[in-house]
Amino acid sequence: MRVWVDADACPRLARDQLVKFALKRQFEVVLVAGQSQTKPAFACVRLIVVPSGPDSADDYLVESAVPGELVICSDVPLADRLVKKGVAALDPRGREFDAQNMGERLAVRNLFTDLREQGQASGGQGAYGERDKQAFANALDRILTRLARLAPDLYR
Repeated sequence: MRVWVDADACPRLARDQLVKFALKRQFEVVLVAGQSQTKPAFACVRLIVVPSGPDSADDYLVESAVPGELVICSDVPLADRLVKKGVAALDPRGREFDAQNMGERLAVRNLFTDLREQGQASGGQGAYGERDKQAFANALDRILTRLARLAPDLYR
């Protein structure tokens, strides 16, 4: 099994948590980035740096991830593309993207983008903290367990 990560936007605490899960559950973590990054020094972690360009890392993730795998990403349009392909998607704060919530998530994202462009809102989410890390760990455990039940031959 592989868990893919949109590494340019993933908080280090979430990435570290994911690596702990990978070591315990024996799966591969593939970090995909548009710029060079430090790769955790574990054999289960691979770093792929894609050529820079708009959405090049997103495009690589959509092309490479397959149903039965998981992608960690904060990018709502990327998650929408993945969900439509049948790939599980989770944000680093523990919120799963799925067919039932994608419409709402896209609408909220677009609303806040418009408000920022009009100068009526600023900034983004707050700092990533312990509460986010715990929510991520709980959701990660739940999704990995579900994926293992759906395709047990992939997770031996």
